[in-house]
Amino acid sequence: MTVSTTSFTDLTDPGLHATGDPHAVWRWMRAEAPVCWHPPAEMPGFWSLTRHEDVRAVYRDPATFSSARGVLLRPVRLGDDPGGGLTLALSDPPRHKRLRSLMAEWFSTRGVRRLEEHIRSATSAVLARAAETGECDFVHDVAGRLSISVICHIIGVPAEDHEDLFRWTNEAFEAHTSLAAHQRFMAYFIDLMDRREAEPADDLMSALVHGEVDGEPLTEEEILLNCENLVGATENGRLALAGGMLAFLEHPDQWRLLRENRELLPGAGEEILRWTSSATHSMRTATRHTVVRGQEIRAGDRVVLWLPSANRDENVFAEPYRFDITRTPNRHIALAAGEHVCIGGTLARAEMRILFSEILDTARGIEQTGPAVRLRSIAVTGAQSIPVRIAAR
Repeated sequence: MTVSTTSFTDLTDPGLHATGDPHAVWRWMRAEAPVCWHPPAEMPGFWSLTRHEDVRAVYRDPATFSSARGVLLRPVRLGDDPGGGLTLALSDPPRHKRLRSLMAEWFSTRGVRRLEEHIRSATSAVLARAAETGECDFVHDVAGRLSISVICHIIGVPAEDHEDLFRWTNEAFEAHTSLAAHQRFMAYFIDLMDRREAEPADDLMSALVHGEVDGEPLTEEEILLNCENLVGATENGRLALAGGMLAFLEHPDQWRLLRENRELLPGAGEEILRWTSSATHSMRTATRHTVVRGQEIRAGDRVVLWLPSANRDENVFAEPYRFDITRTPNRHIALAAGEHVCIGGTLARAEMRILFSEILDTARGIEQTGPAVRLRSIAVTGAQSIPVRIAAR
């Protein structure tokens, strides 16, 4: 028998994620209805998957569960995502692998190692600026500025333009609109694309402009949408960084433990990724008839993977509702899995390691000065603002 989520809650209600307790819902679903039908309303109908094993299996089977029609829920009136098949996030094998190969060098272990000096310099700058202002918003003034600085550097945006990109992305994030709809943002990248066409540089924009997939150059639309996706992904990055700081503020024993033993930094990063799970959901579309836990899923059905639920699965994580930087093993899937594992995973880990190292080295203390405000969104989860005061040494 199909179980409907409407019998207890609506997971597509942003209010639930802002002021409610979605984890209570997911905990019930994991136990009672791990494959659960959510009927259509403003959003199309979809199957909810909440267990780690099932979410991981869907990620690892792109032949059955396609990304090409969109990877996020969209209102029915908007139809499928227009970027389907054009961007890294919205393409299936084999095109996905070939498109990924154009960008992989910039996000590889070697590529990120080359970026570490810039990340450290950017981190020092944002922390100094935040400390000088007295009270600041850690989400906006620290995590946001750092994330934008790093991705802009990779794409090839000159340092003097980073502040403009920071302002435009904030405007889009706060309005919950696509960066592709922000005219000044897109106009800037059209101009940068034209400049790199004429004068290539050692940056990701040049790699996209002069790269080929299956012997054909990327179209202007493909280049712009992939850049938009990469910059848009900084929202997840800053939510993870800010969520990590909030976790430490709420669990001071873990901060003391990290201060006393810096060797715990890599494990702390993994626990922050699990704990924050900044991507609330990821969607796939079934390409053929299949069965998950005895439930028939037909071709064309949408399947939604709830990542914060998978990363609190009691069958995988001991005491999943405890923030523990010594947790091992830590088989979280905050960065997805399989073909679509986050291309920026190594970069995200480096940013986290460097940020918290710099705070430990340069800050005499960091104090939360007011309550954190949660985002009202079903796409990403975390704090919209965290007021803090950073005291420099």
